[in-house]
Amino acid sequence: MKRALTFFAAASLAALTAGGASAACGTSPDECEIPNGSYHIVMPDHAEGAKIPAVVFLHGWGGSGDGTLKNTGMVKAVTDRGYALIAPNGSPRLSRNGRAWNFHPDHRSDGRDEALFLRDLTDDATERFNLDPARIVLGGFSIGGSMTSYVACEHPDFFPAYAPVGGSFWRPHPVSCDTPVRLFHMHGWRDGTVPLEGRSVLNGLQVQGDVFHAMQIWRTANQCASQKPDVMVTEGDFMTRSWGGCQPGSNLTFTLHPGGHSVPAGWADMMLDWFEGLNAS
Repeated sequence: MKRALTFFAAASLAALTAGGASAACGTSPDECEIPNGSYHIVMPDHAEGAKIPAVVFLHGWGGSGDGTLKNTGMVKAVTDRGYALIAPNGSPRLSRNGRAWNFHPDHRSDGRDEALFLRDLTDDATERFNLDPARIVLGGFSIGGSMTSYVACEHPDFFPAYAPVGGSFWRPHPVSCDTPVRLFHMHGWRDGTVPLEGRSVLNGLQVQGDVFHAMQIWRTANQCASQKPDVMVTEGDFMTRSWGGCQPGSNLTFTLHPGGHSVPAGWADMMLDWFEGLNAS
């Protein structure tokens, strides 16, 4: 159900790639604003008429929505497929420049309700830009991937599907997640910033989680019949495992690439192939 939102003025966003057209928000110079935050959006060319699918992509630690759009390769890959690319702005960091996400369940009491913000901005963008709410993926990189994972765990019905990259749960891991969830997780084999096994940060104040343990949490949530993947394939640099025999309406796919802490070239097309395959099944 759409929420009644007070819209602040925001401006048209210049096209960042040959494959993306600008999206006007109003009359001021930058981002689309809603009462609890702001976002940027790039629309695909020829977006008139039918409802438009979208990818909501969350930036990493110290980043911004505007910074997300500087990944022009990803933006072009998404908009060339006919999707809008929505780049939200995280919460301002208290002691440093840049933004982050109030993602960890143990540290949310004084911060913005990020899941509610993401739901509100999606409702806002859906109304403003004629988006299709049944074809919107929430993705994110690094801390944005962690935020994506926690929204998927706690509110799997907020978005049709989830696609974290290089970011997952932190310790202590969730005991359980709501279900069913459709999730495509990609991670770098040589990621030293968010290693697959996790690491201690901030002088031990927080500890990243173990991605392999996260897969077990997702398998349990989705009631998968077997620990063993049903599909194990290698396509170019990407090695993918996926689990069938799980709760109807769920999907779990895990892909490794050989690089480090990055959104690798090819991620957007691989993720959208996965998402469109879900909708076709």
